[in-house]
Amino acid sequence: TLRRHMAARHRKNYRRWCKVTNFESMLPEDTRARREALLESLRQTNVTDHFTEAKPAERVAPYTDELFKEAAIQWLVETDQPISAFDNPAFQNMMSVAARATRGIKL
Repeated sequence: TLRRHMAARHRKNYRRWCKVTNFESMLPEDTRARREALLESLRQTNVTDHFTEAKPAERVAPYTDELFKEAAIQWLVETDQPISAFDNPAFQNMMSVAARATRGIKL
């Protein structure tokens, strides 16, 4: 057929002409590629295609007296607090309230 002849002998020129004239190529391999692309676009999706895998939550280190002491000292240094800040009644009250929180605290 003429299409097979064009594909075998004049493929490059035919595709260039198709591009210039905005014509859809009718070469067998081009029509097959379009048909496969159409079938792929019509493919029914899975439910899993719509969901992303949940990232594991950041693991919070369990409470230890040593960990709390390190965090308190780090806070003291980073905020330029005097060492006596730990003895302040307002600080003690704040720590007491925070200790009763079951789901962490948010300031």
